[in-house]
Amino acid sequence: MQLMLQVVGGDHAAFESLVGRYQDRLIGFFYHMVRDRTTAEDMAQEVFLRVFRSRERYTATARFSTWLFRIAHNLASNQRRGLARRREIPLANSAGFDDEVRAEDQILAEKSALMPTRLIDSKETQDVVREALDSLNERQKTAVLLHKFEGLSYQDIGEIMGLNVVAVKSLLSRARGKLKEALERHI
Repeated sequence: MQLMLQVVGGDHAAFESLVGRYQDRLIGFFYHMVRDRTTAEDMAQEVFLRVFRSRERYTATARFSTWLFRIAHNLASNQRRGLARRREIPLANSAGFDDEVRAEDQILAEKSALMPTRLIDSKETQDVVREALDSLNERQKTAVLLHKFEGLSYQDIGEIMGLNVVAVKSLLSRARGKLKEALERHI
């Protein structure tokens, strides 16, 4: 919050610090939503543009991360609505990684000295979890990502998604049930 208040005061270095602190988290959040790294990066950049443009209207009524992820949630919702209207058909596999090992995975394997079979097992596990996440509806998926991956509280998730705490708990409970059902098929 302090950094954002410095941004409001015109400190561009503080804005760069905010970008550095939250960029990877936003890209990860968006990647789980859209499954495309380039789109996730573009969406994260758009969030930071919106933050910068609205800096003068920022009021420190909530944690900065809550405000930031509220913007991200709204952008993701708008993106999905836009895609639903366009109904584009991808020319290549949307995951893009089925037939070759990604460079990131190769670096990870080299750094951690993982054996190739463990790397394959790990990728299969990741694929199963991604499928399970994709089986959730938009609201459930967003709540799970914010709670489990971002570590946000029920209160913060409620502020981001425009829900009360009881509704967030209910949403997460239904999501856990659906995830459990989807994952049990693979265990």
